[in-house]
Amino acid sequence: MLLFFERIILGNRLSDWGISLLIIVGAFLLNKGISLLNKNVIQKITAKSKNRLDDLLVKTLEAPILLGIALIAVWVAARRLDLGTQVDQGFYRAYQILTVLNITWFLVKLTGALINEYLLPHSKEEEDNKRLDESMVRILRRISVGIIWAIGIVMALNNAGVNVGALLASLGIGGLAVALAAQDTLKNFLGGLTIFMDRPFRIGDRIVTGAYDGFVEDVGIRSTRIRNFDRRIISIPNYKIVDAAIENISIEPMRRVVLKIGLTYNTPPEKMKEAITILKNIPQKVDEVFPDEIYAYFTDFSDSALTITFIYFIKKEANVMETPSKVNMNILEDFNAAGLNFAFPTRTVYIENQN
Repeated sequence: MLLFFERIILGNRLSDWGISLLIIVGAFLLNKGISLLNKNVIQKITAKSKNRLDDLLVKTLEAPILLGIALIAVWVAARRLDLGTQVDQGFYRAYQILTVLNITWFLVKLTGALINEYLLPHSKEEEDNKRLDESMVRILRRISVGIIWAIGIVMALNNAGVNVGALLASLGIGGLAVALAAQDTLKNFLGGLTIFMDRPFRIGDRIVTGAYDGFVEDVGIRSTRIRNFDRRIISIPNYKIVDAAIENISIEPMRRVVLKIGLTYNTPPEKMKEAITILKNIPQKVDEVFPDEIYAYFTDFSDSALTITFIYFIKKEANVMETPSKVNMNILEDFNAAGLNFAFPTRTVYIENQN
């Protein structure tokens, strides 16, 4: 039996292969134990504390630690074997690269969790002067993650023996050609940064830009997505939004409504004055209308009517669809009660008798 384990396979004893395999299996079982311990014990303990930082660390550390244990196990198992100089060097470089990338992965997860936990909730506060823009937080998270990954990849290449400076220099000439080919992508990226800095709108705001009218769903590095009133998502390149005029309807202090009301030409002056008085008293019946912002004037002698221009403003918190309906219903009821007749297009035809 002992002679069986002393057999040489690929330059190593069978017993050495078995021990290396047991190391990897042991690491797998250890990972399962750590995962169960974290889920059933550690997370329950940290959940009782008022500090959320320990919860974030426990959740973000688990996956990198498990991967780190697996890497160490593979490294130890491989080092026990005589696999040749080239294979050993390949394992060593791969181990260095994966270790740096694992640490980078942990930092990315931790950064995203910290931003989601401590910055994102502030973007949902109701007071505009105290809230961070949700789109700003999302872009900040993406930029932070991109920077961390870029640094991690550069460090991994450097640890693997790659001359990063020479590599970047060699990419410089090719990068110029790529930059020329990626002008639109660069413009979109800069447009996203402009939106991030200027904050013309926030997630959830209703905006009108160009031919598009809808609610902002997301602001990305390349494009901004809005959902129109047909419930369809429209992706607009950021540079087009930056170059176009943007009307942010959500931050309007009030909504103005201009109404043209035509009365028949046989309406006497007294009735015209009564009609204007009725219109100016609308805020007393409709609470959603600003009482101090109400205008009614006899403005036109139109073709078929005496025209009154009625201007009122709807309060920000009011329903912009229901309020005009209430106002129009009150006008209809009060005008009918006062005997005021609405005009409609008419034409008088005179026929001359030639006989």
